[in-house]
Formats: sequence, structure tokens, C-alpha cells
Amino acid sequence: MRMIEGIVSALENHSATVVPMLNRFAPLVPLALVTLLFGCAAHTPVSEQAQQQQVQHSGSAQSSALYKQAFELEEAATEKELASFADGKSYQLPVLADSILERGMSLIGTRYRFGGTSEAGFDCSGFIGYLFREEAGMNLPRSTREMINVDAPLVSRSKLEPGDLLFFATNGRRGRVSHAGIYLGDNQFIHSSSRKSGGVRIDNLGDSYWSKTFIEAKRALAMAPAAAPIVTARK
Repeated sequence: MRMIEGIVSALENHSATVVPMLNRFAPLVPLALVTLLFGCAAHTPVSEQAQQQQVQHSGSAQSSALYKQAFELEEAATEKELASFADGKSYQLPVLADSILERGMSLIGTRYRFGGTSEAGFDCSGFIGYLFREEAGMNLPRSTREMINVDAPLVSRSKLEPGDLLFFATNGRRGRVSHAGIYLGDNQFIHSSSRKSGGVRIDNLGDSYWSKTFIEAKRALAMAPAAAPIVTARK
């Protein structure tokens, strides 16, 4: 009997020792499992890693090739479109310039009239605006101060073409526009000058007065589309 009691007491003492120990280490079990799983995932076989890298490299190379091909096709289409646009412009501009200049030549001798915009009399900007409106369907700004700010290509004096607008500072204030004309070619231009000089006339850009007062030139006709546009001054 004493032997049985001893055995029971020993088992109770052993249980009292083991249970607290298990309770103490129980929270560490999930952490151990996570560490084990992470270690397994990190140690992917070398051959499998190499295969994955090869697939990624192949996909990247294929994407680059497709992108390059698409870019080349788009670039070719753009060049074709620009070439078509340039062909249209090179054909259209001389026709517009000839029409404007022919009409302007027919108005030589028309009297100068301050603020005038009709064949009853023109000032310089009124003369230009009338020709561009009637012959090219373009509504240019009314004054030379606004006209010089039209968002059209600047043209150097050595590259002037018939129909280009010429701007001058004739009021003694250097760089401040006060007069304008239309280039004819051969260094000549047509404009509505003043009452004393006979209104609409032709002058030579090489003359000392006009050469000294010349500011800049702009190719307003480059902005003329097929339909009648309205050209506004740049702000």
C-alpha cells in the first residue's frame, strides 16, 4: 500500500514539474514554426532560382523588343505625316503670297489714311490686314504693336521670302515698332507709307533709312490653314 502511495506521489510531483514547463514554452511554438517555414522558402534550390531568373530575363528582353518595334513604327508614321504637311505648305505658301502681292500692287497709289482699312485709304497695318483678310482669309491684329507679337516664325533678313511681314521703328524710339510692310522680293517691300510719300508704294529695304529702322520679320503665312483662320497676338 505504501508502495502504491509512493508511486502516485512521484507521478504527481513529475506532472507538477512538466506542466509548468510546457506552459512556459508553449508561446515559442508558433515562432519556431514560422522560422522553420521561412528557412525552407529561403533555401530554394539553385537550379530553380536560375530557371526563374532566365524566365524573367527572357520576358524583359521580349518586352524591350516589342517597345522598340512600336516606337519605330510610330516614328515612321510621324515622319510620313510631317512630310505630307510640308509638301502641302510648300505648295500653298507661294500661291497665297502671289495673290496677296498681286492685289497689293494693284493698290499702289491708294492714299494714306490714319486708321484706314479699306480701299478708300489705308494706314500701314490697315493695308496689311486688308490684303491678308481678302486674299488669305486671315484676320491679323489691327495695330503694328499687336501684329509684331503674332505667334508666327521669325525670319532673318537673309532668309526673307515674298509675303513675309517687315516691322520698323520709324518714330525715333529704337526697337519700338511703329510701321510695317510686306516683302516683295529682291530687297523690295510694299507698304502704305504716309500722306507726303503718296500712300501705298514700293521701297527698298537696302535704303539707309529702312535698313536702319528695320526691327524684324515674321512669316505670318506659315500659319494659314485651308480654312479661314483668326490669328491672335501672343500674350
